[in-house]
Amino acid sequence: MQSVGLHEKISCLDLKKQLKQVKDEVFSAFEKVYDNAAFSGGPFVEEFEKSFADFCKVKYTVGVNSGTSALHLAMLALGIGPGDEVIIPANTFIATAWGVSYSGATPVFIDCTNDTWQIDVNRIQEKITPKTKAIIGVHLYGQPCDVDALKAVCEQFKLFFIEDAAQAQGAQYKGIPVGGFGEIACFSFYPGKNLGACGEAGGITTNNEVFYKRFLNLRNHGSVVRYYHDELGFNMRMGGLEAASLNVKLKYLPAWNNRRCEIASRYQHNIYNSKIKMQVQPDGADSVYHLFVVTTENRNDLTYYLNEKKISAGLHYPVPCHLQKAYSHLKYQAGDCPNAEFLSNHCLSLPMYAELTDEEVSYIIDVINAY
Repeated sequence: MQSVGLHEKISCLDLKKQLKQVKDEVFSAFEKVYDNAAFSGGPFVEEFEKSFADFCKVKYTVGVNSGTSALHLAMLALGIGPGDEVIIPANTFIATAWGVSYSGATPVFIDCTNDTWQIDVNRIQEKITPKTKAIIGVHLYGQPCDVDALKAVCEQFKLFFIEDAAQAQGAQYKGIPVGGFGEIACFSFYPGKNLGACGEAGGITTNNEVFYKRFLNLRNHGSVVRYYHDELGFNMRMGGLEAASLNVKLKYLPAWNNRRCEIASRYQHNIYNSKIKMQVQPDGADSVYHLFVVTTENRNDLTYYLNEKKISAGLHYPVPCHLQKAYSHLKYQAGDCPNAEFLSNHCLSLPMYAELTDEEVSYIIDVINAY
């Protein structure tokens, strides 16, 4: 096994290394926000909204305070509420379900496939009822879901299609950036994302002007004209400091994503240990590898082994959505989504961030192959 003379453990994510690169630019941008006292909404948010819309090749972006809020507002803009059902994957971060529940609707969980780990389109139709209003396709770990198949189901049953692109800034499906395939797409700019704010932030993209105007209203206390409130709204604006940091980082995102793809390719082509299984990458689904998730039979043993070799692995996600205590009232049982349950018990995330050195990547590969 190649030794790299490591003095410190390789983190699963080392955000400090990214932030060090852009610190001077970000702090300069913060100073402009400060000098303009533009802390809530304002010109820096508007600049980011335009730039990100251009990046995603869509007409509109609306900046909000989190990806979870984006999902919540998406439901409201589509008129989804109490008595309605929304189909989502069981294998996703819980925020996908929160957006549905906050609106008063009920999430209907569908198992993932055993290879792509994305929602199993073949299991959806059996769960569609007269109450079903939408399907949320999650671009999981940065890999686009099967957009064409999901949209075909939505068109057949007259359902809305929403993209949960929280992990997929810059990913492409058949050469087109995610964010414009559904009626609405929702992004997270949580600090650890490929494009992360210095703080909490999220965004909504759409090509529909009616939805766009509704989001502007909903995020700002249901108000377009100050002190005049047209509907029940929310305090979900993006902050100026968060937007300023995103404006700086967006310029670097393509290069950062390209580096993630290089690292992923090395993992995929050079890890040959039969005890490790990787996510299948379908043709046309170009991931940006927010996470690099693998499965193994004995996760605890592999985790301990990697830790002994100064490699820190992550865990995404140890409990599938349908078995979370918060959704126990929906009466799902173990065995209802067997592939998602297997993944939750056997998955592990390898180090993945643009600042990993070639030497570190080689070391990780050698260590895993020796396991």
